[in-house]
Amino acid sequence: MLQRSFISAGTLFALPALTGLLIFVAIPFLLAIGLSLTNLRLGSPLPLEFVGLKQFIRLFEDPAFIRALLNNVLFTVVVVPVQTLLALGLALLLHQPLKGRAMFRTLFFMPVVFPLSLVSVVWILVYSPGSDGMLNSFLQFVSFGYWQPRDFLHDPWLALPAIMLTSIWQGAGFQMVILLAGLQNIPQQLYEAARIDGAGRWQSFWHITLPQLRNTLIFVMLVTTILAFRLFEQVQIMTQGGPRHATTTVMYEAVQAAFTRQQVARGAAITLIFFIVVLLVTFAQRRLTRQERL
Repeated sequence: MLQRSFISAGTLFALPALTGLLIFVAIPFLLAIGLSLTNLRLGSPLPLEFVGLKQFIRLFEDPAFIRALLNNVLFTVVVVPVQTLLALGLALLLHQPLKGRAMFRTLFFMPVVFPLSLVSVVWILVYSPGSDGMLNSFLQFVSFGYWQPRDFLHDPWLALPAIMLTSIWQGAGFQMVILLAGLQNIPQQLYEAARIDGAGRWQSFWHITLPQLRNTLIFVMLVTTILAFRLFEQVQIMTQGGPRHATTTVMYEAVQAAFTRQQVARGAAITLIFFIVVLLVTFAQRRLTRQERL
């Protein structure tokens, strides 16, 4: 009787969360599946029809979507390892008994707290063209005037790297905190035993720190990969997908298709492709973690 009442109370407490998941996740997901199989376009005189997988076929035949997908892949391949290495370096530094360690932790984590919209606006000022831009002024100073000012956000070769730099700066603090927590959970007895055996710092890092941080690193890279494929705010505010589609991403293309061009079915199909990518990344993370446990 007591166990039954406990289960009933647990179900009652979980009901609001389950209701929210049903309304805001499950139902929209099912609607997206249904819409992606139609030709729905708001304002179109054509009647609503079931077209099967035609939306997905058209997407992979569309050079604009392929360019957006490749931009996402390039962004992920660059940002994920660079951001992870930077965060690992910061975590290792702040794990040492340094003076003012709490202050540095706050400073390094502070960019994560700022909204992406604010971060994007600040970096627009940093990338401003001409000698008035902060980055151009700095590069002119360190090059003793040899640097020619560039318009970073309107250069097809520099726009995406500029967004990469912004994202690395903004997100490294989040990874740093997670990795720092992982470092603090490593038993100190392992390092003491390694010192007794004559191991140096590099050997201790390679044979103790990295293996102990393996699952934490996998989790951090998984989350960063998902966030990289979700890249939208920086593109929307800083470049609007330009110049010449150099910074168009999958999520930006989905929003443009659904809300600007009113191609609802196309937008739904793009979001489903994004869901499949996230699912594959998650399965890969689970497989790597399971191999570690075995």
